[in-house]
Amino acid sequence: MKKSIIALAGLITIVGCASSSPIGLVDINRITSNWTEFQTDQNHLYADEQRIAASKASNAQKASQVAALQKKYGALTVQLTDQIRSAAAKVAAKKNLKLVLTREGVGYGGTDITAEVEKVLGITETASPKPSGS
Repeated sequence: MKKSIIALAGLITIVGCASSSPIGLVDINRITSNWTEFQTDQNHLYADEQRIAASKASNAQKASQVAALQKKYGALTVQLTDQIRSAAAKVAAKKNLKLVLTREGVGYGGTDITAEVEKVLGITETASPKPSGS
């Protein structure tokens, strides 16, 4: 009985401190859906993939082109990831956060810093479509 009371008290303390949590959360899906730079890179990748698939090059040439494309976009992914990490680190330092995680996979808790990270990255959030029938 004592153990369950202590556990419940600990849980209440953790939940009660959620608003001033030392953990920041960043919604990567939101950032990538609103980030023009990311969207442009994705569109170029898709167009390049389509161009390679439609070309009359040999399979070996296509494989070589795909490998080069993967290398190019791997480097772009690292660059974009570094930009997000840098922006999140700036926001975390400003808010005295000890840890920043991605929102994906976290059920609840933490302080959502996505809007601040978007601001550092120069991202303007696009309006969500209104549900139909409303």
